[in-house]
This record gives sequence, structure tokens and C-alpha cells, in this order.
Amino acid sequence: MNVKSRAKVGAAVLGVAALGVGVLSTPAAADYTTPPFRPLAGVGSDTTQYVLNGLGDVVLNTSGGKIVGSWNATGSATITPKDATVAATAHCGGINRPNGSSAGIDRLILDVNNTAQADCVDFARSSRGPVTAGPNLTWIPFGKDAVTYATDLGSTLPTNLSVAQLASIYKTCTFVDAGVTKTVSKALLPQAGSGTRTYWLQSIGVTETEITAAKAAGCVDDSVQEHDGIAIANGTQIMPYSVAQWIAQGKGFADVPNRRGESRLRNIAGVAPTTGSGTTLALNPNFTFARDVYNVVSSARLSDPNIQRAFVGASSQVCQNLATIKNYGFGDLAADSAPSNCGDTNTTGNR
Repeated sequence: MNVKSRAKVGAAVLGVAALGVGVLSTPAAADYTTPPFRPLAGVGSDTTQYVLNGLGDVVLNTSGGKIVGSWNATGSATITPKDATVAATAHCGGINRPNGSSAGIDRLILDVNNTAQADCVDFARSSRGPVTAGPNLTWIPFGKDAVTYATDLGSTLPTNLSVAQLASIYKTCTFVDAGVTKTVSKALLPQAGSGTRTYWLQSIGVTETEITAAKAAGCVDDSVQEHDGIAIANGTQIMPYSVAQWIAQGKGFADVPNRRGESRLRNIAGVAPTTGSGTTLALNPNFTFARDVYNVVSSARLSDPNIQRAFVGASSQVCQNLATIKNYGFGDLAADSAPSNCGDTNTTGNR
């Protein structure tokens, strides 16, 4: 299993600046509930839901038809990803909406393993790599994201923290700064099943067991939806945030709600999560916690014509639409020296 989870430290760059406003010429949509249903139905990660909606408008078959339909992580309690009015997919009516990478992958596994549940979901959006080794699923990377911590605009917390300080915050809600012990009123964490949660805790070296203890002590609140800066209630709270999501939320896209509130992205170990400013603001590919994002498919279906055309290889429709990927705040996988490239199929796992 080739789990791509890098932690790089590069040169310090300019801090976060105000974003310029851009508008998509054709707003993307989510939850494709009216026929014709698109051949590929995807669910899962909040982090990549908007970029997959955008890609759904430009990933086309040879006849110019759209082939990718992606259901957001939140919304109605249930979704109908395939046509429930026909016998072959009648069981796809009103399935529970998966919220987060793990929930999307679990729903895909149902389709892979259970014939009665098959043909409802074709891919899972994931902001994490595999957590269980095996050959059953393939994680196909398509873009680069990063995760940093966010605080309120008027926060009294430092705008730069070390990994060790972040770990201390998520264990005890305290950290030492210049020899003085300081307190965070609440350490916010995405809901269970979030790929960002998994990646963040692994990156700062905190276990779920330690989070359970911190929750019991009243330090950690993991009831918030990921990438929702409005949840930061005061100047001494902190939460992890997808850099790409934060950038996209500030662009004024019709299909991307601005959930940033007054949140601001902060530096880790002296490295800024973004480069540029205004309309040139972009993700820093060499940020301390940079990660790949994926579309996960059944390994047995890699040769499926629609999956192959949409996701597999550098010539796939997704990889050929790098401009759309970058428009939603994500970075180019070719921008660093790591071995994985857009469309690679060498990362596998069972969950």
C-alpha cells in the first residue's frame, strides 16, 4: 500500500491576504436527482465535494455527455444516486447520505461486497489515503490540498504554532508559548468519519484514544462539520481547515457557500499555507501538512470505460481539467517532487 501522507517544511512565505472574488461562468450543481442520471455516482468527502461538482460539468464522454454526478456530504438525510424507478437500481432510492471520506468509502464497500446494494455508488471522494492494506479499492489522486489550523480574526492565540504545540492543544487545551502556559477554550475537530480529521490527528501525532479523553475533559468538541469557520465561536478556539476549501469559499462561487465566518488560516512551524494574495492567492504545495486528495473506486472496475475515461491516468478527463481543479483552490500534483501524479492507480487498500 502506497499511502501518500507527506509532511514537508519549506521556506516561509507571505501570510494569508484577502481573497479576490471570482465567479464560475456556469455554476456547478450537486445532488443530481433528475433523469438522466449520470453513469458515475460519487459520495463522501466534504473537502472535495465542490471541486467534484465543478468537474462534473466538464468531464464528458465521447459524445459530449456528462458522466460524473457527485452528492455533497451534507443536505437531505437520504439521497437517490441512481434511478430508483427501474428494477435494476430500485434499491438505490433513499440511501443514507454519506458524510465524510470514511462514510463514502464504507458506502462504496457495500456496493463492492454486497450484490443487493450494488450499482448505487461508483466512487468515493476521499481526502485521506487507505487505512487498511489490501487490493480491493484503488485511491486515484487528482489534486493537492493542505490542512492548517484556523482561528478567529480577533483571536488572542498565536498566528504561528509548532506541531508540538498543536498536539498539546488537542490533548489538554493548553500549550507553552515563550515559557508561559496558555489556554485554548475549545479545540474543534471535524465529525467522525472525516478524512480531514484522520489526516490532522495523524499529522500532529494525536490518537483517537487521546481525543476521547480530551472530549471527556471538555477540551475537544468534535460535533462540528468540517471546514465550517462559522463554528469558531470566540478568540480562543481553534480548528483544522482545508486550505483549498478556505480559498474556494472566498471566491464568490454560486455553488460554494462561504462558511469561513471570520476564520483565518494560520502558519505552522513558520510556514504559511498559501502563496500570493488577492486574485493570485493559491495553496502552498510545500506547506507543512500537504496531502493528496483522491477519488476511490473498486479495483475490479478500473477498466470500466466511464471510470477509466473520468479518473484513470494523466489523459483522463479529470486530469485534463487542471484549470477547474485549481479554480477550486487545489494544487497541481506535478508541482512537487513526490512520486504520485494525477490519475495514478498504484495506491490500494481495503478501507
